Amino acid sequence: MTSDSRLVPRLLSVLAALAGSLLLLFLAAPLVELVGTSGGEGLRRLGADAELRDSLLLTALCATTATLVGVLGATPLAYLLARREFPGRAVLAAILDLPLLIPHPVAGIALLLLLGRESALGGAALGVGLRIVGTPIGIIAAMLFVSAPLFVSGAREAFAKVDPRYEGVARTLGDTPWRAFYRVTLPLASRGLLASSVVMWARAVSEFGAIVILTYNPKVASVLSYDRFTSYGLSEALPVAAALALLALLPLTILRALRAESRSER
Repeated sequence: MTSDSRLVPRLLSVLAALAGSLLLLFLAAPLVELVGTSGGEGLRRLGADAELRDSLLLTALCATTATLVGVLGATPLAYLLARREFPGRAVLAAILDLPLLIPHPVAGIALLLLLGRESALGGAALGVGLRIVGTPIGIIAAMLFVSAPLFVSGAREAFAKVDPRYEGVARTLGDTPWRAFYRVTLPLASRGLLASSVVMWARAVSEFGAIVILTYNPKVASVLSYDRFTSYGLSEALPVAAALALLALLPLTILRALRAESRSER
């Protein structure tokens, strides 16, 4: 191999490393600057700023509720997509992925049309004393809409990794399909399901566009950050944004722990 032919791969390697380093810097630098500049102030304000504490608590509670509802409803769909071939399967998968592709304010508008007081569903809910728009229920609905597809995708992959023959063995030993799923498939897919639920929770916590249309008040942390930025400027928005960024470290830490545990068992 001539020196010129060796030079080209080396140059490409250098360019690839440079491009990767620049992208990493672009992704990390804003967050490092945010937390480094205002992380301490954000934590300090948790003791004195009741509105910030309430917004973070509301965010965590609504995200947790949306995640629980999503896991209950999406797990059967993910299993169906992973195990069965049926007419319309591609259409069902596309519908489940659609919320990931549309702008989130558009998602909020679509939800408002479905759940607003002028709609059939929203009007029926109001008729029994249940208001959706402008309440935590609206926040949960927005979070669920934008984050559930992430759980479906991850859960489907987790189920697909479980060999169907294990279920077949359980069936030959007398288990019903449901019992085989509960005793065999679910435990084997549990780590992937847990990781997917953590991703869903993190996505729900970070949502803004759909929530701000459905429920501006009470304010979740993302809406509070935006409200303070537009009302008081950057200095007041920074501590809220930093506190929200620190909250996002929780699911990230859990995901890294799950992946490290998975590697150690191999």
